[in-house]
Amino acid sequence: MFDFLDGYDVLGAFWMTVKLTAVSAVGALVWGTLLAAMRVSPVPLMRGFGTVYVNIVRNIPLTVIVLFSSLGLADIFGMTMGSDDFDIQGFRLAVLSLAAYTAAFVCEAIRSGINTVPIGQAEAARAIGLSFRQTLTLVVLPQAFRSVIGPLANVLIALTKNTTVAAAIGVAEAALLMKTMIENEAQTLLIGAVFAFGFVVLTLPTGLILGWLGKRLAVKR
Repeated sequence: MFDFLDGYDVLGAFWMTVKLTAVSAVGALVWGTLLAAMRVSPVPLMRGFGTVYVNIVRNIPLTVIVLFSSLGLADIFGMTMGSDDFDIQGFRLAVLSLAAYTAAFVCEAIRSGINTVPIGQAEAARAIGLSFRQTLTLVVLPQAFRSVIGPLANVLIALTKNTTVAAAIGVAEAALLMKTMIENEAQTLLIGAVFAFGFVVLTLPTGLILGWLGKRLAVKR
């Protein structure tokens, strides 16, 4: 029944999806946290940059961002992303695009968590002489992260599914292999079912584990 899978590296394609998700998630978390800090910063220029970035990036389709990275950065400006290998370039460009796009959603999730921290705690921190950076990193962000594990889990699940857009620039992840198999095999429904099941296996445990973790680490008010 599943003989059509012979000759195709389905596990390898899903492993590429996992790598895209993991590396992009780290980049998005770091950049998204910095953007959230900018959005609550007392410096108007930083607040303005964070606001403009989030509002623009969230309203641009991910496909456009991925294609711009490939056609604009690589083809027009000649950015090699530190490698002459086409496959490595494609992977790094996809990671850059996914991280830049997802960071906007991470930023808003973290900012919502920052808003749940009582303002009196920040005022107390400033009263004892802590700077804005110290107040944010030592008092506010630890509590904010604990309160937004659930929303961040949703962002991670969305990122896992968004990796399929990387097929547009030839990254050999699951969606690109599925397209190839559909073109070559007469088992469209079974192929779709196999890849749908694969994404469920990737995303469902993530949601359950992070949901449980969010309840365990939730800040009691």
